[in-house]
Amino acid sequence: MSAETGGSQSQSKSGSSLSPVESGQRWVENLSDTQFAYLLLAPSLLIFAVIAFWPLARTFQMSLYANSLYGAERLGDFVGFSNYVMLLTGELNSSLPRPFLDLAQPFTSAVTVTLIFTVVSVLFETIIGFGQALILNQDFRGRRWVRVAIILPWAVPIVIQGMIFYLLFQPTVGFLVEPLHQLGLFSTTPQANSVDSLIIVIVADVWKTSAFMALIILAGLQSVDRSLYDVAKVSGASKFEAFKTVTLPLVLPSVLVAMLFRTIGAMRVYGLITTVSSCNTVPSLSCLVVQTFSTSRYAAAAAVAFVTAALIGLVVTVYIVKFADVQGAGGI
Repeated sequence: MSAETGGSQSQSKSGSSLSPVESGQRWVENLSDTQFAYLLLAPSLLIFAVIAFWPLARTFQMSLYANSLYGAERLGDFVGFSNYVMLLTGELNSSLPRPFLDLAQPFTSAVTVTLIFTVVSVLFETIIGFGQALILNQDFRGRRWVRVAIILPWAVPIVIQGMIFYLLFQPTVGFLVEPLHQLGLFSTTPQANSVDSLIIVIVADVWKTSAFMALIILAGLQSVDRSLYDVAKVSGASKFEAFKTVTLPLVLPSVLVAMLFRTIGAMRVYGLITTVSSCNTVPSLSCLVVQTFSTSRYAAAAAVAFVTAALIGLVVTVYIVKFADVQGAGGI
């Protein structure tokens, strides 16, 4: 008994004699692999939180005040959530450059324009990018040059991309205006028409960013075990059945990741609109924030910006939940 007591006392003495550095080393050694990974990521996550959430918190704080159009102060009195109530009910539309949400005018309302642009562009980019990835995943002569041709639009800067489509549909110099007008697809001044301009911006975005989708989906395709196709072939499965049962389930996580990035980018579209047309013709949410801010309505601009961030956060949450469902179903 005394020996055991002496042993425990010696252990406690040795434990208490550890320096802070040695105690920290022992604590780190006792961490699991997951805990150690989070420990290594902690500094980056902390910096990211400060960079990302501090401006968001400041924006939310600004949105709780009234607009101050006169005087030296940028913000007026504290009004709580009044800006959000007026924004969502339409009372604030009269003081905004373009309506925030007006279902009666979907092509001149910031929310509907952004949603239409996001859904249509991401849908076509996914379909076209998937097809390009399937082509690039095959072995054929000249595949390297085909890859360059597909990826080349992605390397074009937004300003040059916008200028290309601006000149294509400019009535005085663009050669596409007249034939499309004769077919009844566009008006004679498409860049002054909200519907025509939105279509042009969508086409320009699909032309550029389909390559981005193709690259991510191609990475997913190349990670698929080729022996699975041999098993499907031996089982008598057709090419379509092999695609449906092997390719699509295994590449679906990569597709969701690509769609997530493109959805976030599409909901923040601004530069492409300003170079192809204008924010007055195609009023996206980002355009509305910039235009409202330029009229010194800082509180209203902050409210629109925070709602935009909330919508993007909601979309990201939906993608994350869907991605978790795919993982749980054995998609990867």
